[in-house]
Amino acid sequence: MSPSEIARSPNAPQPTGIRLRRKNALLELTYADGQVFELPAEFLRVYSPSADVKGHGKGQEVLQTGKRQVGLTGLESMGNYAIRLDFDDGHNSGIFSWDYLYQLATQQQSLWQDYLDRLATVGKSRDALPAGIQVINIVDPSRST
Repeated sequence: MSPSEIARSPNAPQPTGIRLRRKNALLELTYADGQVFELPAEFLRVYSPSADVKGHGKGQEVLQTGKRQVGLTGLESMGNYAIRLDFDDGHNSGIFSWDYLYQLATQQQSLWQDYLDRLATVGKSRDALPAGIQVINIVDPSRST
């Protein structure tokens, strides 16, 4: 399931506590009903609501690869409705609304499995390429569709 396909709930609760655990690369969310969710940085990065990940419309999503080791370096409140997360790979353009965070938290297991399945389908990896390695796809113009 791509970031643009995640079901939204207009009545999702706002977290009562937000804790950035840099050492463990986790975002911890606490809610008034006692629920506590730990969202790994990699999970948040691959489901970032940014245009870099979601694209600008349905079907334009970009599968994120090589993010296994990504960490969180900071967060910033965006008024009373969201936070912006800073990742150590330089990504910081996703604005995570309270609603979107709650959906990620409550659907984490199925969303994660869906991400792993999408990686497997296209033969990609959660691991980044070693330093100095670059993949170049060479396309034979006579075989273009």
